[in-house]
Amino acid sequence: MFKKMLVAATLGLLPALASAAELDGATLSLMWGLPFAAILLSIALFPIFAPGFWHHHFGKITALWTVCFLVPFIAVFGFGASAALVVHALIAEYIPFIILLLALYTVSGGILVWGNLHGSPKLNTTILAIGTVLASIMGTTGAAMLLIRPLLKANDNRKHNVHVVVFFIFLVANVGGGLTPLGDPPLFLGFLKGVTFGWTMVHMALPVLLTALILLAIFYAVDSYFFAKEGVEPRDPTPDAPISLHGKFNFLLLGGVVGGVLLSGFWKPGVSFDVMGTHWELQNMVRDGLLLAIAGASLMLTPKQVRAGNDFNWDPILEVGKLFAGIFVTIAPVIAILRAGTDGHLAPLVHMVSDSSGAPIDTMYFWMTGILSSFLDNAPTYLVFFNLAHGDAQTMMGPMADTLLAISMGAVFMGANTYIGNAPNFMVKAIAEQRGVKMPSFFGYMAWSICFLLPVFALLTFVFF
Repeated sequence: MFKKMLVAATLGLLPALASAAELDGATLSLMWGLPFAAILLSIALFPIFAPGFWHHHFGKITALWTVCFLVPFIAVFGFGASAALVVHALIAEYIPFIILLLALYTVSGGILVWGNLHGSPKLNTTILAIGTVLASIMGTTGAAMLLIRPLLKANDNRKHNVHVVVFFIFLVANVGGGLTPLGDPPLFLGFLKGVTFGWTMVHMALPVLLTALILLAIFYAVDSYFFAKEGVEPRDPTPDAPISLHGKFNFLLLGGVVGGVLLSGFWKPGVSFDVMGTHWELQNMVRDGLLLAIAGASLMLTPKQVRAGNDFNWDPILEVGKLFAGIFVTIAPVIAILRAGTDGHLAPLVHMVSDSSGAPIDTMYFWMTGILSSFLDNAPTYLVFFNLAHGDAQTMMGPMADTLLAISMGAVFMGANTYIGNAPNFMVKAIAEQRGVKMPSFFGYMAWSICFLLPVFALLTFVFF
């Protein structure tokens, strides 16, 4: 009898498991988004009012808010549906996300630019320009992790250096990734949905070029002002030494990371494994395995003194890993409500992107995708508005090309508006703080983005939409 009851209970649970991965956003209250909002407020406020406590306990605080979401969710929807939601967040989103970041962080941390660069406005602008170009080739995370340490070393004698890191986040960790599907996760998701590599390069080329040139010019002016304000150049704590590059074989491993990501986009064997309602596709499993192997190879083959020269440690990736684990779980109902479109409780936002006849308003697609990408993960936000506009790649690349451009620009560019808009933002911030740079708070950083980015985005609106 017990076995029969167990089998019946298991069979009864299967439908819930199968459907849990996709929440019905039309039936969800906005109250389910409160734990996610609490995590964002914790990230914003604790470093201001209790920095020491946050530094030592941010993982526990994030876990607490995650539990505050899961406990009532289990009570309302059941353990099976809740477990399936967590599994979906892990397999479909978090694991690929953190493994890619881990591989790029590990491999780029094995490349050491040794020597003494002097952080003049000309040199700093050149490094930012190089990073902006590399971001579309090796991803924003790879480019940011490769160049942030040399940039910090070059400016370790500067009294005013916060702006250097802020603009580095703007350009290298965000805007530079807009040229190819390799550059930023939203564009890669579009590639998986059928948006061709060539379409992205052709249509995003001018927006990326214009935005990058404007921000580089602004940075040069700002850096020149602070450089002149410091007067006599202070003593450089880094001894003079010729510039040399160590751990160069890691560039080959970076190529392997890019190849692994591309493989999962082109190779579709049609094999998947159902894990509590989430389809774990073979190409994604192979990609993640390759990335872990590449990271392991970098750790084994890179001399310890090379990583020591970079002050390499795991703190930045651990911070991102802990915070985004909670974010990916608690964000699920918010994304589901958005996906429900006009049937969900965020219908007023959805109505804002279409006129009375149902035609898309490209300006609003740009700003709504961008604003939400500033506070939600920009990859699922891209998919929400991609599907809301039409969902068919051929149509989006054809008669709705302007709408697709608006969605792509908003997701990529406005990830720079906050620390949480794109994962490399947090990693750059953490590395800079380890090197003694007093980075602005969550709202302090937003003051920089409001001052320098929003006017640029307003110009882009006028030029392209």
